[in-house]
Amino acid sequence: MLTVLAYSMVVVFMFLIMTKRLPALTALILVPIAFALLGGFGKELGPMMLTGIKNLAPTGIMLMFAILYFGVMIDAGLFDPVVRKILQLVHGDPMKIVVGTAVLAMVVSLDGDGSTTYMITVSAMLPLYMRLGISRLVLACVIMLAGGVFNILPWGGPTARAASALGVDVGSIFVPMIPAMVVSAIWVLFVAYMLGKNERKRLGVLTAANMHDHASDHAADRTRAELREGDAPVIALSDSHTARPHLLWVNAALTVTLLGLLIWGVLPLPVLFMAAFAIAIMINYPNAEDQKERIATHAANALPVVALIFAAGVFVGILSGTKMVDAIAHSVIAAIPPELGPYMAAVTGALSIPFTFFISNDAFYFGVVPILAKAAAVYGISPAEIGRASIVGQPVHLLSPLVASTYLLVGMAKVEFGDHQRYTLMWSLSASVVMFAAATLFGVIPLFMH
Repeated sequence: MLTVLAYSMVVVFMFLIMTKRLPALTALILVPIAFALLGGFGKELGPMMLTGIKNLAPTGIMLMFAILYFGVMIDAGLFDPVVRKILQLVHGDPMKIVVGTAVLAMVVSLDGDGSTTYMITVSAMLPLYMRLGISRLVLACVIMLAGGVFNILPWGGPTARAASALGVDVGSIFVPMIPAMVVSAIWVLFVAYMLGKNERKRLGVLTAANMHDHASDHAADRTRAELREGDAPVIALSDSHTARPHLLWVNAALTVTLLGLLIWGVLPLPVLFMAAFAIAIMINYPNAEDQKERIATHAANALPVVALIFAAGVFVGILSGTKMVDAIAHSVIAAIPPELGPYMAAVTGALSIPFTFFISNDAFYFGVVPILAKAAAVYGISPAEIGRASIVGQPVHLLSPLVASTYLLVGMAKVEFGDHQRYTLMWSLSASVVMFAAATLFGVIPLFMH
């Protein structure tokens, strides 16, 4: 009964948000409450919800102050030179811009933190997409694909979880997967190229005429002329009232220091972003009224993201507290017939895609993968091989409504969560399939054991 309830809840939730019958915020709260009541968990509902909210509270705080921090940096003009340089290199070609977005996301993803990748890449590229009329769904898609592939880095989380759960060295899982990761990265660049070509076909290379929402006709004509000449048009990410060009290097130094501290893990992320935001707004806008104005301006971006995080806390809390997560895991494991034993590595790879989408990484790697590894050991499949197979679903995992950083991405890119899922799902699946296929071709994940 609990298994049926769990699957029904997930299916109903996905149906409601993907068909836009309910926004993600409302569905994350109401759907799990309704199913918990149906399952007779009314008395435990409050504590379960509070537990989920408390667990995600640090993430919500971190994202709120991260949005405020990068909002201040955009206002002050920190990213203006970067975007102008990018435009100078790509000459207004949507295809080059989309591929450049993928490359930038991959470089930033090397720190292993998805939230940082989203904040930096979207902050740098969104004004360019909006200025030239390129679809923001493409922006969110290629950033997530890049982040999904690089999420298997040992310091990214999933690989470390798999190694811990299986009791193997993290290097024995990750190092053999490097060639497959490289192939997957090339695939992401190819996807970015294809999506960029579609945007080029739709908009043309000189697309300033499509900027009616963001510039006057005169400005659009000027930008088009500058693009023809091969020069970078003057793109104002910040207006003259908020720009602080004289503080460019100060802001750059503060941001580099912040990212360095994030990577080194000197302090918890929420604390770092709170402190960095306070310093940034004090340096750039020392007047108290200016500070209030900047906070009020970016509250519209921060509030929807933070609200979604706490709503996701309700969803996760009920999913875990009612043991629906365990029911889903046991149902799938029980459904694997003994004949598939020699193919257990391939089965693990296939299961990693839906599992890491419907349940959390912790639930999958600590609850499901060890059971699969025990079954595989009978057929001579090593724990490390199961560990490698278990991480190929990460490009799809980031689309899960249980991943907090995804709400940051859609919030900053100004796209609907359901629209993003529909647009990106097939490309994410393709990235997982390519990673799995490459790993089997390189012999690091066995398809069959005699």
